[in-house]
Amino acid sequence: MPSASGTKIKLKISPCDVSGGVATVNDDTPFEVLINPEEYSHISTNKYIENKAPGPNGEKKFVKSEPDRIEFKEIVLDGTGVVHGTTSTVLQQVALLRKVAYTYDGSEHEPPVVEVSWGPMLFKARLEKLDVKYTLFKPSGEPLRARVTLKFTAFTTNEEVFRAASMESPDLTHLVEVRSGDTLPMLCHKIYKDSSYYLAVAEFNQLRSFRQLAPGQLLRFPPLV
Repeated sequence: MPSASGTKIKLKISPCDVSGGVATVNDDTPFEVLINPEEYSHISTNKYIENKAPGPNGEKKFVKSEPDRIEFKEIVLDGTGVVHGTTSTVLQQVALLRKVAYTYDGSEHEPPVVEVSWGPMLFKARLEKLDVKYTLFKPSGEPLRARVTLKFTAFTTNEEVFRAASMESPDLTHLVEVRSGDTLPMLCHKIYKDSSYYLAVAEFNQLRSFRQLAPGQLLRFPPLV
């Protein structure tokens, strides 16, 4: 993909730091492809549930919008030397890609946040899938070429999830922050207009005891189906 000046821009995956819910590209080494992909997919998905009410109002009901995803079906990594600019082996390229986008962040207890950039595309995300298929080898068995499939899911902060789940409807998943004095039956009555769902909600959230709620605790209230 050339820039306005005619310079070829390469797909880049850059590591990010997250502070205050904002992801910012840091100074660590990014992963940059040598050969740009021929295509990619940007996927937006809405989730619906079946409305089991009898009669003409049995159409599906909207639940929520899922985080956007970007998929690259084939990115070629080359270590034969025929591609201009190649200075690392295929295994070194894969290792850098894994370090930037895949390796578990022990301090955050979750995969790292990255920025996927290519021309006008800037996409803050976490890696969902990394699939490496090695296709050409030296006599020693060392890979000389690989095809990589990447799937990324948009980075969403807890605050954004909370706002998206705060719409007042029993047909939507709610994310509720427990306040002092809250009880699970009381919260069920507030959301579902029926406190009897408290045991199902406790099981959904894997609570050991529905009586022991802590202020600041986040609970998910699934839609009624």
